[in-house]
Amino acid sequence: MNIKLDIDVTPQELRTFFGLPDVEPLQQQMMAQIQEQMMKGVAGFDPLSLMKPYLPANLQSIDGMQKAFWDAMKASASGNRDG
Repeated sequence: MNIKLDIDVTPQELRTFFGLPDVEPLQQQMMAQIQEQMMKGVAGFDPLSLMKPYLPANLQSIDGMQKAFWDAMKASASGNRDG
């Protein structure tokens, strides 16, 4: 014997039925705080400081990166694929 029940309820109605608290105001407040922190972080965003820990020592400055790109372009233009 199989019994199948289809219940059509909203998520809010289901949470209320199970006695779970309404956390929507908390979620909205937390999202507002997260958005505020993200907007503050964008103002001083520096891609080089973000990538610095992952770069080798010779590429940890703008000059080093420019030199590496320039050397790669010169090597490519001359046909030297060894670097």
